Formats: sequence, structure tokens, C-alpha cells
Amino acid sequence: MNKEIIQSTIRHSLEGTATFPQIVGLLLSEGVESYHVDLVRNENRYYTATGESLVEKVAVPHARAAPAFSAAKVAAAIKKSQGGQINYRQFVAEILEAGCVYYIAYLAGKRVAYFGREGDAHVEHFPQK
Repeated sequence: MNKEIIQSTIRHSLEGTATFPQIVGLLLSEGVESYHVDLVRNENRYYTATGESLVEKVAVPHARAAPAFSAAKVAAAIKKSQGGQINYRQFVAEILEAGCVYYIAYLAGKRVAYFGREGDAHVEHFPQK
């Protein structure tokens, strides 16, 4: 797993210069099968099928997550992001408002699971082409 490429995916996400499908493609090309975005600790963790992992700090100031988790609000933010109505930073702000504290993207499984403080979750499958 190339650390510079992983760091570039973070940078492109934050700058809004790459789409989620483009980020997924880059990560898959590096052998990443899943990644965990921890909004509490401001860090991302990347995992390969061979057991390799990488932790990257993501120094982005944001509000604290709402106490209650709303799967409907998370789903609405996802829909806006997929439709190009909001960028990644706005997406993060909206899922925090929905009570999401972290999410895990399972690239091989083509789904993302979003979690609240009390274990509430919403699973979103990648859009079918």
C-alpha cells in the first residue's frame, strides 16, 4: 500500500477534486479492501486483504456528532453526495448532524456502514451502474 497515494485520496476528497468512485478505484488499485473513517479521532484507517494497515490523521475541524443517530438523515446526505449536490466536507457535516461518529467502507463488499454512538447503523450499498 503506497502511503502517498492514500494521502492523495484524502487530499482529493477534502478538496473536492475526486469523486467517491474515483477514490474507490485508487484505493482498490493499492489493494485496499476496506477503510474506517473515525470522525471522533479525525483519522482514517486502511486495510488490505494481506493484513497490511495504515492510519492517517485527517486534521479537519468539524462539529461534534449529534447525540442521536438518524439513518434517514445519513441516507439523505448520501443521496445528496451521490447527486453532486454537496461536496465531501459538506457530506461529513451532514452525517455528523445525523449522529454518525464513524463509517467503514467495505470496498470489496461494495457497501458502507455508518454508525452512531450507541451502535445504531445504516448500511448503504454502492449504486448499481
